[in-house]
Amino acid sequence: MSQADNWSTTARRAYFGLLEDWNRQDAPALAARFTERGSLVGFDGSQVDGRACIEAHLRSIFEQLPTPLFVAKVREVRRMANGQTLLVRAIAGMWPRGGTALDPKLNAIQTMVLSLCDGAYRIEVFQNTPAAFHGRPEEGERLSEELRGVGKPHGL
Repeated sequence: MSQADNWSTTARRAYFGLLEDWNRQDAPALAARFTERGSLVGFDGSQVDGRACIEAHLRSIFEQLPTPLFVAKVREVRRMANGQTLLVRAIAGMWPRGGTALDPKLNAIQTMVLSLCDGAYRIEVFQNTPAAFHGRPEEGERLSEELRGVGKPHGL
């Protein structure tokens, strides 16, 4: 495996691991992927800073409702100039638990920044932005179609 494949694979594992933790509603595991001072920007615009606060925020969400399940596709992995920072750009959709179809209203554009900390890449920032495409419904449908091609989430 080349060095480029190695950091790209590492970034993809971190990204999909985060989504798997969400799908399992495992707040401690998900929060542990962040640096101590990491930041999370949620779908509703919530900004949560710090690993402990991220865990508490997610625990509260998971206790309140059965969150939909993520499916996603990585569009880009980029190694930044310093070589110790990785950028992941992805698209994501969500299936209601027990549902039979993707809910297009929950489609998102996601960005993750990872940095090398004590020999492991950890999340500095994860942002989950609604893919609203105001005034451009055809773009929203194209995104939904692409996400349907990913398939159903594990455990559905």
